[in-house]
This record gives sequence, structure tokens and C-alpha cells, in this order.
Amino acid sequence: MSEAKMSGAKTRVVVIGGGYAGVMAANHLRLADGVQITLINPRPQFVERIRLHQLVTGSDDSVVDYGALLGDGIELVVDSADRIDAAARRVDLASGAALDYDYLVYAVGSTGAELNVPGAAEFAYPISEYEHGEPLSAAVADAPADAPIVVVGAGPTGMEVAAELAEGGRAVTLVCGSVLGPYLGTAARRTAARRFAELGVTVLDGPGAVVTAVERDAVTLSDGRRLPSAVTVWTAGFGVPDLAARSGLTTDRIGRLLTDETLTSVDDERIVAAGDASAPSNLPLRMSCQAAIPLGAQAANTVLSRIAGTPPKPLNQAFTGQCMSLGRTAGLIQLAHLDDRVMRWHISGRVAASIKEAVCKGTISFLSREARKPGSYFWLKGGKRAARLADAGVAVS
Repeated sequence: MSEAKMSGAKTRVVVIGGGYAGVMAANHLRLADGVQITLINPRPQFVERIRLHQLVTGSDDSVVDYGALLGDGIELVVDSADRIDAAARRVDLASGAALDYDYLVYAVGSTGAELNVPGAAEFAYPISEYEHGEPLSAAVADAPADAPIVVVGAGPTGMEVAAELAEGGRAVTLVCGSVLGPYLGTAARRTAARRFAELGVTVLDGPGAVVTAVERDAVTLSDGRRLPSAVTVWTAGFGVPDLAARSGLTTDRIGRLLTDETLTSVDDERIVAAGDASAPSNLPLRMSCQAAIPLGAQAANTVLSRIAGTPPKPLNQAFTGQCMSLGRTAGLIQLAHLDDRVMRWHISGRVAASIKEAVCKGTISFLSREARKPGSYFWLKGGKRAARLADAGVAVS
């Protein structure tokens, strides 16, 4: 017999984090009657992180009202989780309030990496959070039109920011750290390099292209080069909030909550994780909304299974590739195998830009449709997770 039927009371589920994974989990939980859902998020609006590069240049505000994304009956608490007391089944909030739960969905997402390079915390502008957009945008606006701008990090965020600024006429240098687009295949990387050449972006890669110091008006590279920089944008690396570690829960080396293949914490079956801050079997999926949204639905399914007293299913999802905009008029789609290994093929130009925009709109559509009709969301499966676990020597019962 299920918990709800045994007790006669509603099962309280608290979701920490109102990003892609958290919103999907909250909406998907409405598949069952008798579930009281509370979503905790520090901001009153949903942030489209895949549009943050557009926030810098003003081509999009990168936010959506939660009224359009959360289903009826979900309570939104605008606050920050300060600590999880697993023994008491309670979340302590920064405001001093507390929320009791029967089950917890841990979906706190990711953040930018710590700025440990000398001078970076003082002089560089990160762009991993919504709050970073306004200061960076203001700094760019205040800089002379021909002032040099350095973007540090050539993953998707760095490439998108560099292209967005360059398309607006800015003089941009992209410091890759090692290679342009680490996830890209060789052909796609060449296409990206050609696009940056068209935009006038100077691309610096190779072993010497690592930033070792940041000053107010320059950056220094590991090979000794000193690049003038009126605005330095820092996009290198990602981390996760330390909430799980601060709460005494087991995490991986960067702080993601360690779970089994059902996304259940290895410490407590009442805590289930989803999104960038989850590390199933210590083999986390690539940080992305492409992973986060299906993980949110599967985390909700695990909670619903436990409420119903049935065994939860192991995660099962696949990837299709990675898409990025390279300005408003071009894009790049790197196709991938279902297990996220890069294929030889890619799509570029205006077609890729249209696909990227469709993906951005589609993520919001998935969330809002799930809010209207729980269970309507479906995701691509068959990512050969079992083979990856076997290769890593992980035993799955």
C-alpha cells in the first residue's frame, strides 16, 4: 500500500532549485494525487541560462515568469536553501524559515567555477548567473567602441559570448585555454574557427593560451604574453553549489550529490537528485539543459515510485549533440551518438542558428506543456548507460 493511502495525508515533496531540472521535476510530480509540492528558488523568475549570452548584448532578457511554467498547486518559495537536515527531513532557509519534507528533490544546478586565477575575482566578469548579466553589460557599454575585450574559455558559453559581442562590432580575443570548442569534432572546430575569422575574433589556443593573471586593463598568459583588455569575460569552468556538502551528504569531487542509478542519494532514499548537481554512480552526465530536463522527470518518477511502494527505475536517456549560437545570424550544431560521443557531422550557418533558437524555445515549451498536462513530456532514451557503467567497473543490481 502506498504511503499516501496508509497515512491519509498528503506527501510533502520539496524541490530545491527552479531551473530546468527542478521545474520539470515539480511539474512531473503532479502525475500523482495526494502530493504537496513546494519549489524553492532564490529568484522570482525562471532564468533561461542558455540565453545568458544574449542578456549581455540585450537581444533577450533571459527570464520567463514562473506563472507560465509551474502547474497549478505548486507553491513557489522565493528563498535560498541554507542547509538540508536529512535526519529531521527539513530544509533550513536563508530567511530563517524551514520546510519539512517527506521527499526532497535536489536540483540546485551549476554555477561558474571559482575565480582562483590571481586578479580574476577582482577584475574579470563571470556570466554563469543571471545576476552577472547587468554588470557585464554595463561594463561593455561603458568601454569605448574599439576597446579590446578578452573572453576567457572556449566552451559553448565562451564561444557564444565572443560571437555575440563581435557581431555587435566589438574587438574580441577568445582565449581558449587549450583548444577551441573542446567538445567539438575536428570539422566542426574548423567551421567555428572560420566563423570567428569572419567576425574578426582573434582566437588564441594551444598550451600557451592559459590565463595566469588578470589585471584591470590586461590579462597575462602562461607563455608570457600580455593582452590588453578593457573588459575581461570569464567563462572557464563550472562548479556546483556546496549545499549538499555543507549538509553532510556524500558528493563527488566537485560537490555534486552522489546517487545511484535511480538518482537516489547514497545516504538517504528520501533525497533524489536531478540536473547538473547530480552524480549518478559517480559518472555524471554532461552539464546541460539537454540532460537536466529528462533527469528532472526521472527524479520525479523515482519519488513517485517510492511513494507508491514500487521499485524505481534506473535512469535512461540519450543525447543528440550540442548546439550553440555564433551570433544572431549563425550557429553550430555538433551531432553526437546517443551516448554523447561526438559524430563527424555538424550543421552550421543560418540553419544552425534557426535550430538553436528552436531549441531555446522548445525547452520552455516542454516545461510549460508539462505544467498544463503532467506526463506529456517524453525524452530520447537508449544512451548505453549500462555499457559506460560496465567500462567504469560499476556494479548495478
